[in-house]
Amino acid sequence: MAIKAEHVKELRERTGAGMMDCKKALAETGGDMEKAVAYLREKGLAKMVRRAGRVAAEGIVESYIHHGGKIGVLVEVNSETDFVARTDDFQTLAKEIALQIAASRPLFVSREDVPESVLENEKEILRAQALNEGKPEKIAEKIVEGRIKKFYSEVCLLEQPYIRDAEKTVQDLVIEVSAKTGEKIEISRFTRYEIGEGIEKPEKQECAIN
Repeated sequence: MAIKAEHVKELRERTGAGMMDCKKALAETGGDMEKAVAYLREKGLAKMVRRAGRVAAEGIVESYIHHGGKIGVLVEVNSETDFVARTDDFQTLAKEIALQIAASRPLFVSREDVPESVLENEKEILRAQALNEGKPEKIAEKIVEGRIKKFYSEVCLLEQPYIRDAEKTVQDLVIEVSAKTGEKIEISRFTRYEIGEGIEKPEKQECAIN
């Protein structure tokens, strides 16, 4: 059976297990979420079971201003309790996430936040690129599937490689701190500002020589 990405994500959030381990657990249990959780626990791979149902409504709004004031970031990072939000681990995480946003320019928190219109437009562009490369239609579809994952890793904060360790994603970093604090941690939203971004600048005019 086909395993949906959103089910893999949910299982990963509930257990802290790796992406491939979650996918395998769902495949082994016929897509049954509770059985998949139990499967991972039996294998010793589950780190934070049953946190998906908890509400993370506390937290902090962290800011980061790049040297010279050219780039600014505001990000809301949530925890279940104010106690955890005040811990060094949580606040360090929030600072790292703000820095990540400043450096890597994500557009969305997760792939679920990508509008369908944006996703379909990107797929059409990737499909046209593959066909222009001379790939057959069926092969082109496979290529699009692979390249759209790269697209997610570029525009979705949680799927970006962590700037201090490219071997892990931002989601991996969040899961690590969540496991350490014992609470569900989520990134709710962010805004990134850059001086001059979106402003149409006038073209330089050459001085006329009379």
